[in-house]
Order: sequence, then C-alpha cells, then structure tokens
Amino acid sequence: MSKGTVVLAYSGGLDTSCILVWLKEQGYDVIAYMANIGQQEDFEAAREKAESLGAKKVFIEDLRDEFVEEFIWPTVQASAIYEDRYLLGTSVARPCIARRQIDIARQEGAQYVSHGATGKGNDQIRFELTCYALHPDIKIIAPWRIPEFYTRFRGRTDLMEYAQKHGIPVPVTPRAPWSMDANLMHISYESGILENPKNHAPADLYLMTKNPEDTPTNPDALEIEFKEGVPVKVTNIKDKTSKDTPLDIFSYLNEIGLHDVCLKHIVLFMCVCVCTRICFCLSGIYETPGGTILFQAHLDIEALTMDKEIRRIKQGLSIKFSELLYNGFWYSPECEFVRHCIAKSQEHVEGKVQLTVLKGQVYILGRESPKSLYNEELVSLYFCVNYAKLFRLLINCFDCGDTPVQK
Repeated sequence: MSKGTVVLAYSGGLDTSCILVWLKEQGYDVIAYMANIGQQEDFEAAREKAESLGAKKVFIEDLRDEFVEEFIWPTVQASAIYEDRYLLGTSVARPCIARRQIDIARQEGAQYVSHGATGKGNDQIRFELTCYALHPDIKIIAPWRIPEFYTRFRGRTDLMEYAQKHGIPVPVTPRAPWSMDANLMHISYESGILENPKNHAPADLYLMTKNPEDTPTNPDALEIEFKEGVPVKVTNIKDKTSKDTPLDIFSYLNEIGLHDVCLKHIVLFMCVCVCTRICFCLSGIYETPGGTILFQAHLDIEALTMDKEIRRIKQGLSIKFSELLYNGFWYSPECEFVRHCIAKSQEHVEGKVQLTVLKGQVYILGRESPKSLYNEELVSLYFCVNYAKLFRLLINCFDCGDTPVQK
C-alpha cells in the first residue's frame, strides 16, 4: 500500500535519480518535477530517465519568463548583493522553483514534497521555507537529513553502486571535481578542489564567460533603458541589435559575458540553522555576466534620478532584502514589505545608460533621463547663478528638516 504521493524536485542527475528510486523503495508514489530556469539541459532525456525509473508522472515546467520578471527584476531594482560580492543567482531561483513545486503538489493531491539539497547548505532552507509559506500543511521529505538515507549513502561511491544495482544510468565520463548550479542568472561552482579558498580556478572551468586573456579585444557598446528601475530595452550601439522583452534582454546580456563580465572566486557565510545561528564559510566560483552588467547600469541611472535621502534608506533596505533572500525568506511578510518599499523607491528610476564591456569590466560612458535630478546650470562654471539665494534655500531646507530640491 502506498504511503502517499511525493513531488520530487528532480534534476536528472545522480543524486535525485537515486532519491527517486529510494523514495519508491520506501513505498511512495513519486512525481518528478523539473524546472527550466535557463540551465543547459536535455529535458526530454531527463523526462525519459525519470519515467524509466518509475516516476508516476513527470512535469517539466518552463519558468524562464516568470523567473526573470518576478524574481530577477526585483533583485535588479534592489541592487541586491550579499556580503558585497554575491549577486544571489542560486538564492533567487529557489523560491521560483519551489513555488511551482507546491502548485503541482496541490494540483495532484500530493501529501509530500522532496528535494535533493544536502543538510549543510542554505538550499534546504530556501526550498522548505517557501513550501511551508505557500502550503503550511505540506510534509517535506529531505533524504540527506534522514539517518536511513545518509548512513546508507556516505558519498558518491555509494550512490554510484546503488545506481548500478538499480539500473540508473550514470555518466560514462568522469565527473568534474566540483558541483555546479546553473540558471539564467548565473552558474556556481562549489566543493571539491574549490573548497580551499586558496586554490585557483582551473582555466577551463568557465561556461558563461571566459578568462580575460581569451576574451575579445574590442569592447561591446550597449545602451540599456530603464523604467521604474527595470530594464525595458537593450541596444547594441555598434550593430544595432535590440531586445525588448525581459527574457530576451537578460539572455542577450548573458551573451555579452564573453567579455568575462562577472564576479568570480568568493567566500560567503552560509546559515545552516536560522534559530541557532549556526554558520560556516562557503568558497566557490560564481559567473553572473548579465546580472553584473545590470547591477552597474542600474546603480548609475539610480544615482541620476533618485533623491539622496530616499537612496540612503533604500541602500539599507537593499542589504536587508539581500539577507532575507539569501536565507530563504522570499515569501515572508517582512520580505514582501521590503520588496514593496524598494519598488516604491523605483518610481522615478527611468532613463538610458550607455556602457562598454571589455576584459572583465563594465565602463559607464553616459546616461540620460527625463526625470534627472541633475541641473547643469547649478553646477556649471559657465552659468551665473544667484549663489546667495541658493545658499538661503539650502539653509531653509536644513532648518526644517527637508531635503533640498535637486532641480
């Protein structure tokens, strides 16, 4: 007799393939769910594999559009960056994936959801907090925290032996000595030789970018147009290529990543238990080409259009938002409130930024905005102004606690 139905977040890799078979051994009916958020994957092959392993149903969901519009764009508005270095590529994907997982669980009447996240990282927290926020009655099966599972599978060798015994297809080529997580936003490389922060990244590791010495010698010149803090159009100034839908804009900016525009080897603090504040450092490589370009361009147009005092408050909100996102609280009341405040701050963040990218760097060339706070007459040495009147205006503003109007 079945113990119930479980929706498994399935990647098609060794771990979740073994988990699928193991869950069936435990007496569950398994629905395999795979999210397409921009990773390079043979989704039909993954479907066939899951079906051959006994999945009751297989869902492969294309979430790329909603991933960009509902998750990546708010992080761009927020200028979200964790510990000054990490653009949150994995963190922002998890609530998107888990939301659809809960939708499928409700649709199929499943009592359980499951994932392959280890017991050491934040991914388990991100998946599970999202699931509980959206479906408080759901039950979660986290195999890597179940003694019967982690005592049976102490490492990759045990998983390989289990796979061979149960007819689970395994890669015929040696596995790279690190783990990877890929989506539209980024690719991360962790574990293995990268666990030591002293170790250099192998030259052939990168997939979304290249080493600086291998990148083009001529810069790409772009113009990015923003409305309410969100990119609405990108144009290549040289060849006039233009993109104006969210997915196309972000995908095109990733293509410009051939110039090695991203953040690379970083060390982060990872929270394992929110309540007891158990943390440890994580070392890894992160490629985020499109996100890095937008981060720089958005900061620039924001400085031109946003009131100084509002921007100061927004910078604090950005830090808080980044922490909440990293720790899995996307669907918490406090994160919803912070996102609302950040969106309010972006009402006048509108205009165009011209930039070039070359050899790992983003160079801002110029910017313009119909809502610019910049007044050339006030700052130019070539225009005569009534400085006494301007000084009295500033003093009056500071006396009453107001911010001087920058126009």
